[in-house]
Amino acid sequence: MPSEDPFTAAAVRLNSFAVHLLRAVRRVDADAGLTPARLSALSVLHFGGPRSLGRLARDEEVTSATMSRLVDALCELGLATRTTHEDNARMITVSASEAGHALMRGAAARRAQVIADALRGLSPAPQRAVLGATPHLADLENLIRQAVDDRSSR
Repeated sequence: MPSEDPFTAAAVRLNSFAVHLLRAVRRVDADAGLTPARLSALSVLHFGGPRSLGRLARDEEVTSATMSRLVDALCELGLATRTTHEDNARMITVSASEAGHALMRGAAARRAQVIADALRGLSPAPQRAVLGATPHLADLENLIRQAVDDRSSR
């Protein structure tokens, strides 16, 4: 059996890392006091900015009806607002409220603290390697998004 090329081996390890990291920080996310679906929708609004209800549903890969219920709950909690779209009165724009932004800043800070504490726990050589790789993760993310988009458009 031929050995895996180093890129495939790294991809397998990165994928496993990403899955396990998200599962681990999900427990930290529970401190935000929202269901995972509500927190995810609010995260899109916080980091990605205001968007139509339909686009938010597409971004979260749920139906418009499901997203409408999620947004209703976020609005009732004071974490999001709905406004009429400036160009089309039939469209609704959803935004994170200041309370929603504050909640997301707190959630992001808790996640970052857990990850930073773990990085501090690494021995020096792996710590340097991880710290040296982090500036390149955004480039890798962009290339992955492009590859996924290219696959989707086929």
